[in-house]
Amino acid sequence: MLILGIESSCDETGIALYDTGRGLLAHALHSQVAMHAEYGGVVPELASRDHIRRALPLTRQVLAQAGCTLADIDAIAYTEGPGLAGALLVGAGIAHALGVALGVPVLGVHHLEGHLLSALISDTPPQFPFVALLVSGGHTQLMQVDSVGRYTTLGDTLDDAAGEAFDKTAQLLGLGYPGGAALSTLAQTGDPQRFKLPRPMLHSGDLNFSFSGLKTAVLTLTQKHPGPADRADIAAAFQLAMAEVLTAKSLAALKQTRSRRLVVAGGVGANRQLREALNAGVSKLGGAVFFPRLEFCTDNGAMIAFAGAMRLVHGGRAAGVFTVRPRWDLQEIPAPHNHPGTVMA
Repeated sequence: MLILGIESSCDETGIALYDTGRGLLAHALHSQVAMHAEYGGVVPELASRDHIRRALPLTRQVLAQAGCTLADIDAIAYTEGPGLAGALLVGAGIAHALGVALGVPVLGVHHLEGHLLSALISDTPPQFPFVALLVSGGHTQLMQVDSVGRYTTLGDTLDDAAGEAFDKTAQLLGLGYPGGAALSTLAQTGDPQRFKLPRPMLHSGDLNFSFSGLKTAVLTLTQKHPGPADRADIAAAFQLAMAEVLTAKSLAALKQTRSRRLVVAGGVGANRQLREALNAGVSKLGGAVFFPRLEFCTDNGAMIAFAGAMRLVHGGRAAGVFTVRPRWDLQEIPAPHNHPGTVMA
């Protein structure tokens, strides 16, 4: 079964082809970062217009790379939500139009489910069940993943997500938007011990997160130490605090669920210091950490095509109506009829 995946939830247009027998055949991504950087954040109307310009050329590109035609497609998966309403409508419109033209089923996919399953697009995927740390731009959550569609929230962020805290801190340091990668690069030259920043909710007794206080502490620090030479030390202190909190909560989740498999998904999962801390901590528990390929940490079409394929193969149903859901709780999605204990190739 050949599935076309379309991702358009925010500021990246992702298209991919996934075959249930042969695996990922091709994928392409266009990022709008340069366009939105001029405004210091994502402009929804501009994002929607750019998705319209990019989606079909990227689809043609992916089909050519895979040596396929539209007639070869058996189903289409698109990001139904959550995300920007206008951006979601572009992907949904293209998916349903192609579905009608080709006479193939169309399936709406939850964006976060795509992230949760992205580590499974691998030669050595984790087996179910596992704990997942989801650290994307707008979400920081710990989830217990028992199988496709069977997710239990263990912990959630009460305010800013980790990705938001990275970007806002980068702006405070004059690194522009988005600044997460630039902050990590700057932190490599700094002394993480010079400044002491709080570890929010580190000893809260639960698995929830809060990063607004950390961001406020950075603001106060930059006001007291405005010199250019201080920026690297502040960046290093921030990154260390973030990594320690995310690692401690993840280890607590593994102990609580008695699991030894941790999957890390989302853009912040590409952070090197976080990866090193998680690998070291989970290794001491006798477990293993699974990361998506770096190109699949941020939003992409491959994760949507794969999630759609998993649902269709295991009894999921195609969308009956044209719909998008800008706000959509992951717990609201139905589980497929069959719950796999292993994943496809």
